[in-house]
Amino acid sequence: MRKYKSDLLESVRRAIMVRHYSIRTEQAYIHWIRRYIFFINKQHPSTCGLKKLRIS
Repeated sequence: MRKYKSDLLESVRRAIMVRHYSIRTEQAYIHWIRRYIFFINKQHPSTCGLKKLRIS
């Protein structure tokens, strides 16, 4: 049964479940992933360009 509409979020959820992380960890990861997606204006990271993304 799918919990999220997004394939990305669903795959993160499954990966967290396989590693036996807590439900609160899943919620925190999903929260930060969603915030990042909105931060980059719902663009795919490969289309953002290096100047827009700062990876440290």
